[in-house]
Amino acid sequence: MHLEMHDQHLVTDPRYLAWKEGRPQPETPGGRAFRETVSEAVARGVTIRRARIVSEPVSDYVRWEHSLTADHNIAAGELVRWLPRAFASALPLPGNPFWVFDRRLVRFSLFGGDGQVVGHQFTEDRAVVDLCVAAFEAVWDLAIDHEDYSPPAA
Repeated sequence: MHLEMHDQHLVTDPRYLAWKEGRPQPETPGGRAFRETVSEAVARGVTIRRARIVSEPVSDYVRWEHSLTADHNIAAGELVRWLPRAFASALPLPGNPFWVFDRRLVRFSLFGGDGQVVGHQFTEDRAVVDLCVAAFEAVWDLAIDHEDYSPPAA
């Protein structure tokens, strides 16, 4: 399970820059490897869920993410939902986006103010894992399936 809580990051991604300029988005080795990894895991019976908490109106970055989710994430086998930030106010959430693996390991992503990844933290601390699982499930229960979510225009 993966919870994203930021409105922009990796704004120097060549695919994002191409999209902003109306050009075709280049395939990247990282994107191809990600889809292959997800597809292989799903073929083994692993369920991969991603929830995105987003501010509305959405940023250009989120609009771009939404535009590629069906062909990138969902085509690989991920389940994706979107939660407008206004509906997350009462949820207890960790301070950073995270992945939970096998309900035993959490990888937090650390971002700088410019939206670039500056590091990761890993923990198997049961209390932290439980917090992240509960937070993700709470978001997932409120979130909107990708095919039903249309980002509002600014």
